[in-house]
Amino acid sequence: MSMRKPPVSFLKAFCVLVCLIGQASAEENPSVHGVSDGRPNIVWIIADDLGPELACYGYPDVATPNVDRLAERGRLFLNTFSTSPVCSSSRSAFQTGRYQTSIGCYHHLTRDKKELQVRTAIDWLREAGYFISHGNGEVGNKQANKYGVNYLYDKRTHFDAYDWADRDPGQPFFAQVHIHEPHRPFVKSDRQRTEAPIPPYYPEHPITRADWSNYLATIEVMDQKVGGVLDRLESEGISENTLVIFFGDHGRPHVRGKQWLYEGGLHTPLIVRWPAKLAEASQESGMATLLDLVPTTLQAAGIEPPELPGKSLLKNQWAGHEYIFAARDRCGDAPDRIRSVRNERYKYIRNFHPEKPYLQLSSYKKLSYPVETLMKVLHEEGQWDSPFMAENRPEEELYDLSNDPHELHNLAKEGSYQSTLVQLRTTMDDWMNETGDQGGVDESQTVNMDELMAEKRKWYERTMQRRGLEPSVSDSEYLQWWATELGVE
Repeated sequence: MSMRKPPVSFLKAFCVLVCLIGQASAEENPSVHGVSDGRPNIVWIIADDLGPELACYGYPDVATPNVDRLAERGRLFLNTFSTSPVCSSSRSAFQTGRYQTSIGCYHHLTRDKKELQVRTAIDWLREAGYFISHGNGEVGNKQANKYGVNYLYDKRTHFDAYDWADRDPGQPFFAQVHIHEPHRPFVKSDRQRTEAPIPPYYPEHPITRADWSNYLATIEVMDQKVGGVLDRLESEGISENTLVIFFGDHGRPHVRGKQWLYEGGLHTPLIVRWPAKLAEASQESGMATLLDLVPTTLQAAGIEPPELPGKSLLKNQWAGHEYIFAARDRCGDAPDRIRSVRNERYKYIRNFHPEKPYLQLSSYKKLSYPVETLMKVLHEEGQWDSPFMAENRPEEELYDLSNDPHELHNLAKEGSYQSTLVQLRTTMDDWMNETGDQGGVDESQTVNMDELMAEKRKWYERTMQRRGLEPSVSDSEYLQWWATELGVE
C-alpha cells in the first residue's frame, strides 16, 4: 500500500483555476447565474467513508475550513446515520430513499444485481426537467466517479453528463459530486496528531496514532475538494439558490467502524445549506438518516414525494426520527447478517450468526486496517483485551449510548434492562416484517459462492505478494510490515 503526500499545492491551484474558469463562463453566458423558473440547483457532495471527525463537529486537530463554511450558513445535523455501514448497500438505499433490505440491494457489491422496481432521486428529478450530472465537481471533468450501487443501471443514460456546465441555458441541475477521500489508502500525515481523541476500543499505540493521523490528513484533502466545489458555485453566481447537501456514505474506515453497526460504522456528518431558503445556521440534535435525502431533495425541487421512510430535512422544526434502523449483510468474503435499531438513548443489535467471531477473516480489512493486526498481536501477548476479540458473539447486544457512547458494555443480560431489551427487540421484529427484510434468503441460491470466495482469496494473495509477503504471514511479521509502511519505529 502506498502512502501519498497530500497534494495541497495542486488543490489550491485547482481552486483558483475553478474560479477563473467559472468567472469566464459566467461572463460569456449570463444564464449560468440562475434558473429561469426559480427552482434551485441541487448538489449532493458525497464523501467516501466519513465519520464526524470534522472541526465543525467539535473534533480537534483537524482542519476542515470548507466544510465549516457550509455549516456556518447551513443546518448541521449532529446525529445522522446511514442504513448500512458499507458503500454499495448504503448508496442503494439513499439513492432510492428505501432500505436496501427491502429492494434486494443488501449484500455489498452483490453479484445478483437486478433492475430496480422503484424510482431513484435521479428518476424523479429528470422527469421534472432537471439536468443530471455525476462527477467530482471539477470544471470539464469527463471521467466517471464512484456511484457504487447494487442495482442495474445504464451508465449511458442514467446521467446526462459528468459536468453541470453541459446543461441547457437556464436549466436547473442535480449534481452528485463524489469525493474519494477519506476512503483508504490514506495520504500520509505530516505530523502525529496528539490532540486528536482516539476511540477507547483501540490500543493507545504508535501504529494506532499513525493510522488515525493519516485518516485525519485524508479528511483534510477531502475538505479542500469540497472547497473547490463551493468556490465554483460562487464563481458562477449560483450559490445562493443552490441546495447543497454534504454527507458521508457511511461511517469511518476503521476497525469496529465500516462494516459494523456500531456508531463508528453508521454515524456520518450531514450538513444542508440553501442560502435562499434557510436564512439561519443551526445545529439539529434530532436523529436523521440518509433516507431523508430523497424527501429533502424532492421537496426543494417542488416534487410531491411518495410515501417513504425518510422525511424532509427542510422542515422548520426538525424533531428527528424516533428510531433509526440499519443492516449489515455479506461484505466481500465475510458473510454475515446483523440488524440494529436505536432510539435517542439505547441501541439494540441482533447477530444472526453468533457463532462467527467479530474478527472473522475479511480480506479487505486484513489488507487495509493495521490496527486490526495490532489488536491481534497485543491480545496474543496478553497486552490487550476487548470483547471484540471473542471467538463468538452474543445473539443480542444492548448499549446505553448516553452513558456508554463507545458501546463497550453489553447490557443485554442485565436484569434491570430487560424491558428496554424486549421493547427494542419487538421494534426490530416489526420493522423487519413491515419493510420486507430479504436478508434471510440464502445468497447461494442465486450466486456461486465458491467462485466468489475463490476470487476474493486470489485478490488477497496477489496483494500480499505485491507487498513482498506470503499470504500466510504471521500476525507479528505482518505488524512489522505495517510499522515500516507507517513509518513507526
